Amino acid sequence: MTGNVPVPPVVATREGTEWTAMRPPTVPTSGPDADFRLRSIAVSAYGPTVVAAVGAGAMLPVVALSALALGASPSVAALTAGLTLVAELFFAVPAGAMVHRIGERRALLFASGVDAVASLAALLAPSVAVLMVAVFAMGFTSSMFLVARQAYLIDAVPFALRARALSTLGGVNRIGLFIGPFVGAPLIHAFGPQAGFGVAAASGIAAAVLVWRAPDLTAVHEEVERAQASSSTVRVIWDHRRTYLTLGLGIMVIGAARSSRLVLVPLWAAHVGLSASSTAVIFGVTGGVEMLLFYPAGSVMDRFGRVWVAVPCVVLLGVGLLVLPLTTTAWAVLAASSLAAVGNGLGSGIVMTLGADNAPALGRSQFLGGWRFVSVVGGSGAPLLISAVTAWSSLAVACVGMGALTLVGTGWLGYWVPRYDPLRRRAASG
Repeated sequence: MTGNVPVPPVVATREGTEWTAMRPPTVPTSGPDADFRLRSIAVSAYGPTVVAAVGAGAMLPVVALSALALGASPSVAALTAGLTLVAELFFAVPAGAMVHRIGERRALLFASGVDAVASLAALLAPSVAVLMVAVFAMGFTSSMFLVARQAYLIDAVPFALRARALSTLGGVNRIGLFIGPFVGAPLIHAFGPQAGFGVAAASGIAAAVLVWRAPDLTAVHEEVERAQASSSTVRVIWDHRRTYLTLGLGIMVIGAARSSRLVLVPLWAAHVGLSASSTAVIFGVTGGVEMLLFYPAGSVMDRFGRVWVAVPCVVLLGVGLLVLPLTTTAWAVLAASSLAAVGNGLGSGIVMTLGADNAPALGRSQFLGGWRFVSVVGGSGAPLLISAVTAWSSLAVACVGMGALTLVGTGWLGYWVPRYDPLRRRAASG
């Protein structure tokens, strides 16, 4: 690696009952060299992600509509739309184990291929049952794709650019999700809602081609890992239980806050009498705000530490939820939503970066599968809590409750993130 300080090989050690790995980070010797390295892998690292996200963006809005068109009741249609999240929760850990077994590159190829086949099955689905199976399969491939892509970037990018690389991964994923509905709209208008799955199928094939043509940057790590002692997925997760129970709880808060915003903003907009088109405009504007912030967020994390992004992210998300019940007009709802969107944009890549920082060199993908599970638990649990609070009290109480819970989580993150920050550890040791 020209221009970088030589990196010693991975060395496995045994401490008590845990396998750990000493793997010093690559340190770029100059800014221009570091920038070149990140740009040099832009297509191979981010191309498959943005292409796959375009397909997901075209598919997500039409899942419920396709179920209705096939004769499903509204409740069954809603269940069908939620199956991707259920599958991500169910398969997060197995996806990490499979990535560990077959390697990151093969996992990306497998996930892209299965996603294309599942999308094609959904496009041609003759019944709701077939559609539900296809949508569930897409949730599985989503978990595998994200874990493999995250593990891939840990090898491909030097440590000094890690947060920028992973925040960019989160950013291009959002860009793809933003573009997807516009790509699918003409086809959906011409052929019906299931045509959105055609875009997803084409995106899966294109993502697989990009992965196939890209150089395999993970081969060296995988050879080293196979040569060292290996543990089961359960053992890897158990050995890192302290990380999951400390920093991981903070990650659950981030996932819950993000999910709460997506649920509460449209519900509150409807509550104050805004039209569906006005709500869509609000989401479009806030989505644009988020896309502008992903690279600055990564730069701050790389230069000053992870806590300088983690805490502002959660504070702004929490405050945005707290002030939402005070809004009564479209402009006020937009202002509150934009405040939360700034926080969410600042947090682009924070979950993946913290996971990458704490992933062991041996059993890395297995650890990341558990990390993904923790994040999805927070995101999937929040809507259930909102539903329960709203049924028991009111929507305003749900907004305040989730905002307050988020702010409490800020203190937890503020305490634990610095203790797991590799920049702080390096400064202390140096």
